[in-house]
Amino acid sequence: MVAGLQPRPVVGKERDWRSPGPRRIGVSRLLVHVEGETEETFVNELLRPYLYDRGYSAVNARLMGNARQRSRRGGVKGWAEVKKDILGHLKQDAGRLVTTMVDYYGLPQSGNKTWPGRKTAGGIVFAQKAKTVEDALLADISQGMGGAFNADRFIPYVMMHEFEAMLFSDCERFGRGIGREDLVPRLQAIRD
Repeated sequence: MVAGLQPRPVVGKERDWRSPGPRRIGVSRLLVHVEGETEETFVNELLRPYLYDRGYSAVNARLMGNARQRSRRGGVKGWAEVKKDILGHLKQDAGRLVTTMVDYYGLPQSGNKTWPGRKTAGGIVFAQKAKTVEDALLADISQGMGGAFNADRFIPYVMMHEFEAMLFSDCERFGRGIGREDLVPRLQAIRD
């Protein structure tokens, strides 16, 4: 499984994600709620073929919040709106896994847009921040879905850094990884 799409264990419940492919819980479709266009492109152009080769029949990205309105920018929408979308997708298709791909620092932490766990995570050690938010997101979605919900169908993923920063962390490896070593000098120039 791709790093980052492996959920963190829920408090009090250990998950076994070692078995390959989607068959472990009887689903073969994945919907990734993403923060922006770069993440959307990553899912559609890189992650999709990788997961197709591992048994998934559909892998799609969905821009969340303001990102869906291409003319408006400003980060992730408030949790209530995103939660409504996630719950709708989970209820609409019982054979679908749903995940998020958002960066921690872009999540609203105050007011009526607050994401679960974000404010609490601000006061704990760095290594536990993403897990704290992910656990809170899973708990909130599970509660919204009701007692019969298979919590393995929602895999919250919160990145501690902007996704774009990872793309430029090693320009040579990135160029090699996408099969475009000719772009390395241009990527390096952008980074520098």
